[in-house]
Amino acid sequence: MSGERRSSHNTLPQLGELELALLELLWQHPSSSAKQLQRYLPAHFSAGLSTVQSTLERLHKKQLVTRVKQRHAYRYAPSYSRSELMGRLIGGVIEKLHDGPAETILSSFVSAAASLDARSLDRLQELIDRHRQQQESRDD
Repeated sequence: MSGERRSSHNTLPQLGELELALLELLWQHPSSSAKQLQRYLPAHFSAGLSTVQSTLERLHKKQLVTRVKQRHAYRYAPSYSRSELMGRLIGGVIEKLHDGPAETILSSFVSAAASLDARSLDRLQELIDRHRQQQESRDD
């Protein structure tokens, strides 16, 4: 048996630094062309237009961006909000590493939350409470 677990879900592939930077820019500037995104990129990337275009093509194949052809160029937009993508990435990691009781996952979240400030912890509690209410209303 190989050490690799296959998922029944569509887990996301790994994302490179330029891919993440382009997604970040698309969250700030949805419906942008490759040329516009190249101009928005921080200088330390020094990526040419063809590099940006091929990176956007990879993101499109990974279904992380949508595109619409306008004249001779595509305009790109993110397929997911930042929080949706984070949820999918975290879910993919959990799915790959989780091989036991839910307690292990919960313990990991508590460890990660230990570094949060009080305001963030309050926000986390609000989100948990809202999720519980939604579950209870579905169960009724």
